Amino acid sequence: MPDTGISELVRMWINGWVVSRGSSDPIDEPWGWTIDVGQPKHVARHVLPEPAEADVRKIVAATSAPGTWLKLFAEDQAILPWVGPGWRCDSPGFLMTCHLAPERPEAPAGYTLTSWSRGGVSRVLVRTRAGHFAAGGQIAQAGGHVVVDQVETAAEHRRKGLGGLVMRTLQSTAYEAGARTGLLVGTPEGRALYSSLGWTMRSPMTSLWYEPSDAAQ
Repeated sequence: MPDTGISELVRMWINGWVVSRGSSDPIDEPWGWTIDVGQPKHVARHVLPEPAEADVRKIVAATSAPGTWLKLFAEDQAILPWVGPGWRCDSPGFLMTCHLAPERPEAPAGYTLTSWSRGGVSRVLVRTRAGHFAAGGQIAQAGGHVVVDQVETAAEHRRKGLGGLVMRTLQSTAYEAGARTGLLVGTPEGRALYSSLGWTMRSPMTSLWYEPSDAAQ
């Protein structure tokens, strides 16, 4: 895995991501892939593992639909000069990988853990004894690897080990299903947790979406 190139890693990530989100199959492009997501504020995304200025400017010039996203595996300061008005910058992302291993985590006192699988996606839900959402996440398997997605801990339940519980449960579920490599794109907030669990940062990711002002439309 350490020798795997960024383009291959990104392709592995999107292969699992589309299963997790129920999106279209990736469409091959000269610069990467286009994915139809089909949500009102996330209509489609263009994924560029090694973005070049000419390609980004061409995509930007051809974009008129609000809710179009760019996922660019490079630092934002390199990318932002290439886009014009109407493009909004999301929080930085970090492509990370991990060698999976079996674990048997247990929910801390006061919490219950439920897990289930359907349609190639396995989910974990942590709730309080009263049934309130505390944390959750999911994985989608694509071949010998899984993509971890939508990991979240409710604000009032953070710093109690629930994020680690969710991740370890998902990682163990993936291992038991035959996967040996995990991939994810984490947030700045999640990066420390994932690093503590053995995940390695492989590339920064800049995330932009098109939301023109009324004047621009």
